[in-house]
Amino acid sequence: MPITKRSGLSRIAASTVAVALGATALTACGSSDGDSEADSGPVSLTYWTWTPGMDKVVDLWNKGQGKKDQITVTVKKQASGDTLITKILTAHKAGKAPDLVQAEYQALPTLVSNDALADISKNVGDAKSKFADGVWQQTTLGTDAVYAVPQDIGPMMFYYRQDLFKKYGLTVPTTWDEFAETARALKKKSSDTDLTTFSANDSGLFAGLAQQAGAQWWTTEGDKWKVGINDTATKKVADFWGGLVKEGAIDNQPMYTPAWNKALNTGKQIAWVSAVWAPGTLTTAAPDTKGKWAMAPLPQWTAGDNKTGSWGGSSTAVTTDSKHQEAAAKFAAWLNTDDAALQALAKESGIYPAATNAQTSGAFTTPPDYFSNQSDFYAKASEIAKTTAPSAWGPNVNVAYTTFKDAFGAAAKNKSDFTAALDKMQDDTVADLKKQGFGVSE
Repeated sequence: MPITKRSGLSRIAASTVAVALGATALTACGSSDGDSEADSGPVSLTYWTWTPGMDKVVDLWNKGQGKKDQITVTVKKQASGDTLITKILTAHKAGKAPDLVQAEYQALPTLVSNDALADISKNVGDAKSKFADGVWQQTTLGTDAVYAVPQDIGPMMFYYRQDLFKKYGLTVPTTWDEFAETARALKKKSSDTDLTTFSANDSGLFAGLAQQAGAQWWTTEGDKWKVGINDTATKKVADFWGGLVKEGAIDNQPMYTPAWNKALNTGKQIAWVSAVWAPGTLTTAAPDTKGKWAMAPLPQWTAGDNKTGSWGGSSTAVTTDSKHQEAAAKFAAWLNTDDAALQALAKESGIYPAATNAQTSGAFTTPPDYFSNQSDFYAKASEIAKTTAPSAWGPNVNVAYTTFKDAFGAAAKNKSDFTAALDKMQDDTVADLKKQGFGVSE
């Protein structure tokens, strides 16, 4: 989901969004005169979030730990994605951002580069120990600062029709080379059946696949951004999927359409590269195939490797406008590490928690109803989540994602060169950074 582009980003391009992003320039934001108030009297905090049922989860805090600490949190329901980021930045410009905000991981660099998020590293205790390294890294942006506490994640995995794999004599691929051979073998046995599709509508899926391959789309060199969207790792991913589309080994149609739903429901498409939230989508898209699917780790680029990418997920951040940053950080840590809070989030919001201690307890001790045939679904998902590769987001993800849909959309439809589409993503992203006034390392 895209990040809003904003001309004001350039004002801190050279100082705050460098390697020491916030570890130096934003350190002062980690504390506030209002912090002492958290210790001396009642504190009221406002939390902007789109997560359904969050008010019920926050009630647990207000009636428990919050009551004890005299910290009351009020939920203000918001739209998600681009709309929320725009609203946060607008409010921050006026010095009126809420105390806490929900933010997708790829949105954090935009908010940090606008000096909208506080460094809460001194106020979240041992929260880091509750998360996989690759997940925690997304909230630090590779620095010593901490700009948010992870809330939910979307580790990627491979879903397939067990019955049809057996029917066609296919083996679950453990490498991407095996994946390609499986797609070709299926075509030979049933020409009108596809292993899966490449969907040019889903930039987040492609980003996750590149992440698994080791891509670093945005990094910093001194006080400049370096864009590596067409790096070696991502080219490998683009060439792989482009080759399969060009030879007709897989479909080239977008996902989440009536046609795609029908293909899954009728067995015309028998596998899906997705994330841990896939059961909910399959329940709606392919209701007639309940209990016929299974989940496995993503295929690897090198046999024996054990890495996955992310598709989706969000965090809880504290704003620099908050007069009670210490209290807000305490709530953010509780919300995303406390066992009772996490189980309530799972029950009320349907999220898959980022905290490892919640991934195999409570709501996650039994498989999703759709996957009742795979009793170890969540045990396996938890192990996969621990292998999440680091990601590297920048301040204009929205531009890269928009270009992906346009350039890869045309390439997929025409079965043309995916590498050219990748170069277009690179060029457009670099041009936009320069237009906004960021320093760019070529």
